[in-house]
Amino acid sequence: MKVVDLNCDMGESFGAYRLGRDAEILPYVTSVNIACGFHAGDAGTMRTTVKLALEQAVGIGAHPGLQDLIGFGRRRMDISPQEAYDLVVYQIGALWGFVRSEGGAMQHVKAHGELYNMAAVNPGLAEAVAEAVYKVDPGLILLGLAGSELIRAGERIGLRTASEVFSDRTYQSSGSLTPRRQPDALITDDGEAVRQVIRMVQEGKVHSRQGTDVGIQADTVCIHGDGAHALEFARTIHEALQQAGIAVQSIGRTLSANPEER
Repeated sequence: MKVVDLNCDMGESFGAYRLGRDAEILPYVTSVNIACGFHAGDAGTMRTTVKLALEQAVGIGAHPGLQDLIGFGRRRMDISPQEAYDLVVYQIGALWGFVRSEGGAMQHVKAHGELYNMAAVNPGLAEAVAEAVYKVDPGLILLGLAGSELIRAGERIGLRTASEVFSDRTYQSSGSLTPRRQPDALITDDGEAVRQVIRMVQEGKVHSRQGTDVGIQADTVCIHGDGAHALEFARTIHEALQQAGIAVQSIGRTLSANPEER
């Protein structure tokens, strides 16, 4: 039986501003990536989101991003590998404190936004992110774009890795995501998004915007929790995967059951 993890970015509220429907979406995902205060989130939001995740027994991950609250971490910044290392260590540590204080354990780390995109193609940044994760805790799982430099860096350093695919994004023939600035970057039709996910999991393929099929490894599927229909889509994709005979469970459980997988 095929098995896949469903992950969702959460804890993105800040102060008086509320974003996403975290508590309602949690029952339909198996892992969560919690913002650590640089691109979104704050101390109270981190604590609250960690508690919600522990109550639902989902895998908890740190979601470190660029220090860019105004741009939500989606604006490119010219940072060095040393700066990338430092900001990842700092943000993992912040969330780790809340997870530990609530009696939980952290499962994974997934970079956010433009940090994620840059590390996917820049070997130096990818190595810095992977090293930061490894030195904080070599038992953590590193999530990264399928086929990316980040996955390769994690494997080289000895981390368990999980190749991530996206339910609501289109792909290029290179296997990269279509940049958000392009009008065809997002998939807005739920049926199309579901079909893309099921094919990626079952067949290991995705249809690119150039009209070609691209091979892809789908260990974990990202669904975004801040869209207008995020809750409805989370429920839809969870049910569709089960109906297709695909088991949905956290990547930590999957890799623990298959410890030889990297």
